[in-house]
Amino acid sequence: MRTFDFAPLWRSTIGFDRFYDLLNETQHLEVDNYPPYDVLRTGEDSYRINLAVAGFSPDEITITAQQGKLTISGRKMEPTPKDSLEVLYHGISARPFERHFNLDDHVEVQGASFANGLLQVDLVRRIPEAMKPRKIAITSSSEQPKLKAAA
Repeated sequence: MRTFDFAPLWRSTIGFDRFYDLLNETQHLEVDNYPPYDVLRTGEDSYRINLAVAGFSPDEITITAQQGKLTISGRKMEPTPKDSLEVLYHGISARPFERHFNLDDHVEVQGASFANGLLQVDLVRRIPEAMKPRKIAITSSSEQPKLKAAA
């Protein structure tokens, strides 16, 4: 795999640090694809992540959102002594996992639910009013107030 050095670009840009960090992260793609997941658009500004976490209970899964990164991790609890069943074939994976998702600016986790072995995490983009586009009225030069020069 070929790697690229983005260091020269960091020296000549201001305010694009996160962009180059994201490019850098793409070089370190996760080879492990466990657990499988889907990303769905449920509306114009809403999304859903579905994770197939068969064999896990909601108590064994942790969801953390911090500074543009969503982390979903799971770890099976140790079986209690009363669960002394002999396993003849173990095909359902119960290994610990940690999945990371980079969130765009102003994307928030709205909630999470668990049903039928699927963890559903709902996301919504909420852009502050100050950042939304607004129409600026254009005035003619005769309507503009005259500025007085400082004496």
